[in-house]
Amino acid sequence: MTTPVSSLFDLNDRTAVVTGSSSGIGQAIAGFLAQAGARVILVARREDRLHALVNSIQKDGGQAVAIAGDLGDVENVSKIAARCQEAFGEVHILVNAAGVNPREPADAVTPEKWNQTIQLNLSAPFFFAQALVPRMKAAGYGRIINIASLQSVRAFPDGIAYGASKGGVCQLTRAMAETWSSDGITCNAIAPGFFPTELTGPIFENSERRNWAANQTAIGRNGELKDLAGISVFLASPASGYITGQTIFVDGGFTVK
Repeated sequence: MTTPVSSLFDLNDRTAVVTGSSSGIGQAIAGFLAQAGARVILVARREDRLHALVNSIQKDGGQAVAIAGDLGDVENVSKIAARCQEAFGEVHILVNAAGVNPREPADAVTPEKWNQTIQLNLSAPFFFAQALVPRMKAAGYGRIINIASLQSVRAFPDGIAYGASKGGVCQLTRAMAETWSSDGITCNAIAPGFFPTELTGPIFENSERRNWAANQTAIGRNGELKDLAGISVFLASPASGYITGQTIFVDGGFTVK
C-alpha cells in the first residue's frame, strides 16, 4: 500500500532539539515542530523565555522541556547535548538556530569577538550534531537542520565575522551530509532572508533599511516567521528523506535578483 502523503510530514513519536529557541527563528521553528507532533527540547541561555515557550507549547497540547545553557562555551556543548538525550530518550531532529551577529566594521573586530561568532554560529552546530549522531544512527533516523543566511553568499557591510561563519555553515552542511547520510541522517540548511528577529532589529527599526530589504526581493516584502513553517517541518520529516547537503533559501527571491 502506498504511504499516505499526509503521513510523510507527521512528526509524532519524534524528538527535536532546537537551539536558540528563546527568540526569533529558533523559537518559531520549535513551535512549528511541536505543532507537527514532535516532542521538543528547547535550548538557549535565557531560561525564563524557554519556560514561557514550554508553557505555550503544552497549552496547545504539545510536549516540550527547557534546557538552559550557553553554547558560546565549547566545553558546554557536549554536556548540554547529553542532557538533551536524557529528556525524552532518543533524539531524531536537531535544529541549530543559535547565533550571534556582532555587526562591526572589519577594522573593529577583535579576536575575542571573531572567536565568539565562529564558536556559536559554526563550531557549536558541528559539535552538537557530533554528540547526537550516535543515537540518530541507532534509531535509523536523523534530520539535522542548520540555519544559514543571505550572508552565506552575499557580503553585507559590518558583517565580516558573521558572513564568514555563515559561509562556513553551508560547507559544514555539505560535509555533514557526505559523512552521515548513508546512516539515514540527512543534513540541510535553511537560509532565511530578512525576518523580524532580535538579530535583525537594527534593520526593521529603520524604515529606510526595512523598505530597502523588501524591495530587493522578487515577492516585494520581507519575511514573516510563519513563512518558515513549511520548510522547517518538511526538512524534519520523512518527506525530505532523499534531500541532503542542500542550502534552501527562504528569502522571497532576494538572491535571484
